[in-house]
Amino acid sequence: DVTHDNLLLYKCYLIERYKPRTVNLRIRAINCFMEFLGIPASKLLMVRLQQRPFLENVISQADYEYLKKCLIRDGKTNYYLAVRIMAATGVRISELVQIQIEDIRRGQLDLYSKGNKIRHIYFPHSVRETCLQNENRSKGSLFLNRFGRPISTNGIRDQLKVFALRYHLDPSVVHPHSFRHLFAKNFVERCNDIALLSDILGHESIETTRIYLHKSSIEQQNLFNQIVTW
Repeated sequence: DVTHDNLLLYKCYLIERYKPRTVNLRIRAINCFMEFLGIPASKLLMVRLQQRPFLENVISQADYEYLKKCLIRDGKTNYYLAVRIMAATGVRISELVQIQIEDIRRGQLDLYSKGNKIRHIYFPHSVRETCLQNENRSKGSLFLNRFGRPISTNGIRDQLKVFALRYHLDPSVVHPHSFRHLFAKNFVERCNDIALLSDILGHESIETTRIYLHKSSIEQQNLFNQIVTW
């Protein structure tokens, strides 16, 4: 039965079994259903998410360079370009698969975000040159699978896991969002303009972007070991 007490029990069930973000996704779906039924008074409150003071599972610059070299050596040009574009632009995996060859030639991709806002994704000159040198087509999706169709996000994720194991890299840091983190960290080191970075990454709040001012958990531990010698 759709009662407030039962909904609270379901919320407890979710909290016991899933991570907070997953819990909130399911609560949001339930709340939408409550509105559809015309009983918005039964809406559940979201679980409060605590922002970590550090980043986790971020690929190091050395491992990133090593991965690129291995991909080039083994002729995996498609995935080399995917990794390089993610690390050089900060695009999400869902945005990466939308890139067209025409966008590369133009130097930017315009995406509509929430509130009908336009987000500009810029492609550096070096990335544009590399992409166009390795692509004979003049238009269409930049990333195609072996069947000639646009590659899926899961296809890229799965292949990155394969490459991590093949090249003896930590699989926990070889994932699409890791390269987005790497881009943000490198950007902050060279340009300490958090507002600009927030716009580039497409964050709704600048507070989300501030985490890139902090060192990763591994960097914190290494620095701590250097400092504390007593």
